Amino acid sequence: MPLPLHLLALAVFAMGTSEFMLAGLVPDIAADLGVTVAATGALTSAFAVGMVVGAPLVAALARGRSRRTSLLGFVLTFAAAHVASALTSSFPLLVGLRVVAAVAKAGFLAVALTTAAALVPPARTGRALAVLLAGTTLATVAGVPAGSVLGTLLGWRATFWAVAALCLPAALGILLGVPAGRAPGQAAGGPGLRAELAQLARVRLLLVMLLAALVNAATFGAFTFLAPVVTGTAGLGPWWVPAALVLFGTGSFTGVTLAGRLADRHPGRLVAVTGPLLLGGWAALALLAHLPLALLPLLFVQGALAFALGTTLITRVLKEATTAPTLSGAYATAALNLGATTGPLLAALTLPTPLGERGPLWTAALLVTLCLLTGLTCRRLLTNRVHTVPSYAPHPLRAGTDRR
Repeated sequence: MPLPLHLLALAVFAMGTSEFMLAGLVPDIAADLGVTVAATGALTSAFAVGMVVGAPLVAALARGRSRRTSLLGFVLTFAAAHVASALTSSFPLLVGLRVVAAVAKAGFLAVALTTAAALVPPARTGRALAVLLAGTTLATVAGVPAGSVLGTLLGWRATFWAVAALCLPAALGILLGVPAGRAPGQAAGGPGLRAELAQLARVRLLLVMLLAALVNAATFGAFTFLAPVVTGTAGLGPWWVPAALVLFGTGSFTGVTLAGRLADRHPGRLVAVTGPLLLGGWAALALLAHLPLALLPLLFVQGALAFALGTTLITRVLKEATTAPTLSGAYATAALNLGATTGPLLAALTLPTPLGERGPLWTAALLVTLCLLTGLTCRRLLTNRVHTVPSYAPHPLRAGTDRR
């Protein structure tokens, strides 16, 4: 895989760490800024909203710029938002800065997804996306636990400073390693913004986006509420929570790696195998969560299955949207974050019910069931040949067109 791809993954690692690190910092932030713990939930909601809204909006605004310029601008904005967050004593301002950081991440990921696909031959798109998305899974394995420890030792502001510092080598790598060609939507004969937006009228693209959103909703609905399952249902001590998160994150990295090797060559088989296994795994986890010897291994397995299936579907979104070359990454990002936003909200509704702490796990099983039923119902549509890269949209980063 090209070096620039790994540099993009480093930025995704920093941004993924920021997205998930608040879980361990909420009490300290609340105490320092004089707000309630419940009120700090607005920080998570603000980030989620910024991600969902920011992906298509910012990607559209970046159409006239080279990918290098866009990526560099997004990562520097993200870093600046974290520097300002580390310095502020105003909670409303911190909420606003989380929105800014989320929009910057959404724009970065939208452009990075299309950049990753353009850096490699079409037959290796899935593997390229696996390398990029590995940054997110490594954030759950290493970045979030490290941020929690750093926040405990030096305070929550130190974690924001650390995320900002991580962005600097990524920015330098983008400046030196990513070619400066324009996005294909600005090339001669390329589609206009209206033509790219019109792709959302295609049923097959919307269907694949829906499937990806359902899988991601299941994943994040369960992941968000793992702590009460570990300490409550399983009866383990609080120090087992980071261990459980690391197990899930390690499984996620394994799943992304698996998808990278198989998603391009055998996407149908990968979906057919991982989908039912993922459903069975969430149901088994809900039933056996009170047994630590079953809970912990299942967390690893579910992380692997969820990200293998999710990465495969996101690869399919990009391939379905090749006729929207500057917005295809935004469509993939929107699908990911729509799931990441709705999943925890749906899972939270089950906590006061008789299902209790197991409710989010059953919610995940239900969402995967909806995904599988939708896929089976529309199987003929999904198995039709996907679009190939059109003649007006060659891979410009390889071709070296219109360099700045």
